[in-house]
Amino acid sequence: MSLWGATVITNLLSAIPWIGNDITEFINHHYLKHLFFFYSFSTIIFAGLPVIGTVNSKSRTSKSNRLSMTEYLSTPRSFLAFLIGFIDGDGYIQVTRTTKGLITIKLTISLHLDDLSTLEYIHSVLKIGKLNEYKDYKSPTCRLVINRIDLQEILFPLLIHHNIFFLTNTRADQFNLALYILKNDIKFYDQIPTDIPPFFEQPKDPLDYTLLHFFKNWIVGFACAEGSFLVKSNNDGCFQLKQRIHTNLFEAFKLVFDTKRKINATNNYNQNTKNLRFLVFGVCSKCDIQKVVNFFSFNGLHPLVGLKYIQYAKWLENMRKSYRYCNLNNPTK
Repeated sequence: MSLWGATVITNLLSAIPWIGNDITEFINHHYLKHLFFFYSFSTIIFAGLPVIGTVNSKSRTSKSNRLSMTEYLSTPRSFLAFLIGFIDGDGYIQVTRTTKGLITIKLTISLHLDDLSTLEYIHSVLKIGKLNEYKDYKSPTCRLVINRIDLQEILFPLLIHHNIFFLTNTRADQFNLALYILKNDIKFYDQIPTDIPPFFEQPKDPLDYTLLHFFKNWIVGFACAEGSFLVKSNNDGCFQLKQRIHTNLFEAFKLVFDTKRKINATNNYNQNTKNLRFLVFGVCSKCDIQKVVNFFSFNGLHPLVGLKYIQYAKWLENMRKSYRYCNLNNPTK
């Protein structure tokens, strides 16, 4: 209102004989320019995150525990990158069909119950989703489930706002599918097309991954999900990242950790995955282990959390006791 009010007034001033146009030009250049900048900036800050698609008004989703939109906009990018790396390793975006042919969308992170603290940490930062415990005697687990509306209004808009995206093929495809359904307000499962366009452009080669502004924090999250800090029977320390085939992604790990170690491929057979081929990034030499310690001890990165942090701390302690690694430099995080 102030912007357009000032515009009307300056247009009236232009009617003053001789000097009217000069006054108008002066005001337009020095005042309206700054007022328009402030107006645009305020709109971006206070309008909040753009909702993706149409939100079902009949939904019973509770929003009482949510943060304010200003707080969501100030969510650290390091946390969001960590979270996406973690979901790339241990989460999934589920798009399923109901008995009536409709679509349900949710994001689930499932961990062993011993690692409940990791999900509690994520839940405490985002204030969205429902945390459940399944104390089954055979395989006790905990799950954080984020429903469709929370994805539409909070998580997906935050990722788009900060230009942070999934880097594994499976999770990227799941994200693209969910986003396409939400943006196009598709109601029925049978209406989903076969070809879904990507929303974010994926890196083309290993170097492109390292140039992503969020990649190192993504690695921390991915390491919490798929990483291992091991001490072999011969007392050699080892750090590994393991997942299904993503060749360029794993070659990018070599660039980040500045090593020439070869990426190994292995077959992993179990009842759920059957016979799948996995890639393993692993380093054991003293020089490479020092680079790993430097990476996870850097103040600028999101820290390891939960069981993986405990494993890392014990691993470092064992390294100090080993004659081979006793001289490792461990910067204080």
